[in-house]
Amino acid sequence: MKKQRPVNLDLSTISLPAAAKASILHRVTGVAMFFALVFVIWAWAYSLQSQASFDYVQLLMTSHFAKFIAWGTITVLIYHLLGGVRHLVMDMGHWEELKSGTLSANIVMGLWLVLAVLAGVWLWF
Repeated sequence: MKKQRPVNLDLSTISLPAAAKASILHRVTGVAMFFALVFVIWAWAYSLQSQASFDYVQLLMTSHFAKFIAWGTITVLIYHLLGGVRHLVMDMGHWEELKSGTLSANIVMGLWLVLAVLAGVWLWF
């Protein structure tokens, strides 16, 4: 039996719907949080060793690079929480239709961008 389906091997031409992008981004932020926690746990553990190590971590956290890492970690956490709530609502049987799923995905991504900017303002100012 020969399959007559067209095969598209050029992945750059595929346009994913907003719900698919939101779901993939939720998975990516979960992986990013795993790697970000390595830095966070190191900072917590090292800062508890002595007063000098606490002062070192405190000094390190005031640098622009550390604030950028902290902002990235916070924004990843924010998106993962928002996406997780969206998935929980979908697990309860809501927002599963094409229109409502697209709307909820766009709302989550838009809210994430707003909260990411607010987190940046909170960290740097």
